[in-house]
Amino acid sequence: MAMDILSSDFDSRLRLKTKTIGGERIKRAKDNNEDIAILSMFLPGATAAKEQEKFRCHLGMDCRVGDCRDTTPGTKKMEYKTRQWHEKCFCCCVCKTAIGTKSFIPREQEIYCAGCYEEKYATRCIKCKKIITSGGVTYKNEPWHRECFTCTHCQVSLAGQRFTSRDEKPYCAECFGELFAKRCTSCTKPITGIGGTRFISFEDRHWHNDCFICAMCKTSLVGRGFITDEQDVICPECAKQKLM
Repeated sequence: MAMDILSSDFDSRLRLKTKTIGGERIKRAKDNNEDIAILSMFLPGATAAKEQEKFRCHLGMDCRVGDCRDTTPGTKKMEYKTRQWHEKCFCCCVCKTAIGTKSFIPREQEIYCAGCYEEKYATRCIKCKKIITSGGVTYKNEPWHRECFTCTHCQVSLAGQRFTSRDEKPYCAECFGELFAKRCTSCTKPITGIGGTRFISFEDRHWHNDCFICAMCKTSLVGRGFITDEQDVICPECAKQKLM
């Protein structure tokens, strides 16, 4: 029985924060192409107005302010990468809630709030279907909570334990042996093969290596000739003595 392999633990969570910062810091963030959203204010004055002429809200015709070019002094704008929004237009593409200064996740040109992103894309446990936030394990390319990855029969946790599977279901070594393994003709215990355990098979009978001994003198018959004597196996020497 070959042992199955459980992958190492994994964590997958992404968070980006909006930041309200000054003009000099905004310039430095842009120059360094930092992965942050920048919240700033439209300022009054001719110099600011000239700069703000370039503003176009990314929502375009769907702008919540009503005019994607609006730069009313005192209102705020959000900038992320090469795109700009009015503050109230920088919202989750699913629930439409304004992000403000909360966490958000960008994906394929869309912006998600943390809750909607997790609901749509987060890794879910194959057993309980709930989101795996940390400490999960992967088995046969499927994610599980550590506490959900249990033996099909006894429900003991298999994370960090030896286990195998049958019909795509995981079992601890003990349950697999009791339920499915061949049994030793001598000791009647399961022959699991776990850890490289060797065994002997003859016709429809099986023995652990250590149990395959002469019924009379108790010497090991592994790698030697033997004689069947009804339900027993005996070595050639004992067979001769028995005939005499």
